[in-house]
Amino acid sequence: MTTTIAGGRAARRQTMRRIRPRRSPAVPLLLAVWAGAAGVLWLWWDNTASVAGTEGRILNAGRITGLLAGYLMALVVLQMARVPALERRVGSDRVARWHAMTGRYTLSLTFVHVFLIMWGYALQSGRTLGDIVQQTVDSVNQLPDMGKAAVGTSLLVVIGLASIGPVRRRMPYDTWYHVHLLTYAAVFLTFWHQLTTGNEFAVEPAAKTVWYALYGSVTALVLWYRVLTPIRLNLRHRMYVEAVIEETPGIVSVLIGGRRLHRMGAEAGQFFRWRFMAPGMRFSSHPYSLSAAPRPELLRITVKAIGDHSSALRGLKPGVKVWAEGPYGAMTASRRSQGKVLLVAGGVGITPMRALFETLPGAAGDITLLYRANSTQDLALWDELAKIADERGARLMYAVNSPDGERPDISAESLRRKLPDIEDHDVFMCGPAGFAQNVYEALRGAGVPARRIHHESFEM
Repeated sequence: MTTTIAGGRAARRQTMRRIRPRRSPAVPLLLAVWAGAAGVLWLWWDNTASVAGTEGRILNAGRITGLLAGYLMALVVLQMARVPALERRVGSDRVARWHAMTGRYTLSLTFVHVFLIMWGYALQSGRTLGDIVQQTVDSVNQLPDMGKAAVGTSLLVVIGLASIGPVRRRMPYDTWYHVHLLTYAAVFLTFWHQLTTGNEFAVEPAAKTVWYALYGSVTALVLWYRVLTPIRLNLRHRMYVEAVIEETPGIVSVLIGGRRLHRMGAEAGQFFRWRFMAPGMRFSSHPYSLSAAPRPELLRITVKAIGDHSSALRGLKPGVKVWAEGPYGAMTASRRSQGKVLLVAGGVGITPMRALFETLPGAAGDITLLYRANSTQDLALWDELAKIADERGARLMYAVNSPDGERPDISAESLRRKLPDIEDHDVFMCGPAGFAQNVYEALRGAGVPARRIHHESFEM
């Protein structure tokens, strides 16, 4: 059985009002980050009269790395805050990659900071490099807030190990997600020793005020966007499972009812983090894209069973309460810069593409959808797509394996044959990482500029 959601004209009108192509703010944001790092270095410079001797050089190197690690810790939390300006304009995938990269730099700087400071303290005490472990134990026991810092650093190590690619891929998503939340505790525990033992903050009250303001602002953003905003959203819209419908073997659509859902601010191409209040699922929060434009009292997600959580969606009963966070993502109509658009979907990546296929404004022939699947039986939502294509005069194509299992040709040459003017298109695509990479290379080979290829990926 399949489900058909019609009525895309109103959604297209609303999408047209939202199309305001704009430059990515990534460059200004990166400049702001580097300016902040320069300010941290100036803080050290302004509070350092001179650097003399081996001990002084080692200790001051430790101070610099400690200040930079403290600064980056605030950025790590900021990147977890899901601030709409970052999520919608920069892109959730890029923010996620920034978060992972910043976390690696933070952990590396923290290790270097601890090593250099303990080495410097050991030299001051007449010890050698070989006594650094004992010096660390003494410092943790004697200096204020160092015990908290040691626990916080240990948590950072655990989080870092859990985020290593091979480890993360073998770890259940829910386990990894909850381990990752320990970042908040780690940052809280390591914060206090910066103020009580950091020379810059001890001699310069204004520096302490700035540090409080930095961490206080980040904390406020986390509380607002990760706690208060979701509470307000869910109290206002009162979502629940209306029905679960099998689209193709292994793929189901979950229809979600509620109040004034079209006022949630969601756009085609975006996703929410969904929590279903059913036994065994209420403590799991997973991201799924909308597979249709929001209706006043109906949202829909379409999910392939590839894990415990996605497989359990099939068993949801009507009336189960739903908790959502979002909307997130920047792969929306606002990325569009050309009149013509090619949508490319691989497998269950059809979900955001289907919503865009319905809502992107365009004349007959302006919108094309290419759907890649293993077989025609795996073309989820095909009847809906065909109906949308017929109503809009859009082009709908599929690429499936041959009966003997041979993969279809999606190359620069084949794309040019299908769309001779492909270089004049914006391209939106969604699918597995390998598929997306191959299509990206084919598009570039066909002459599509990189700035007009829009894709969000969460492979890290």
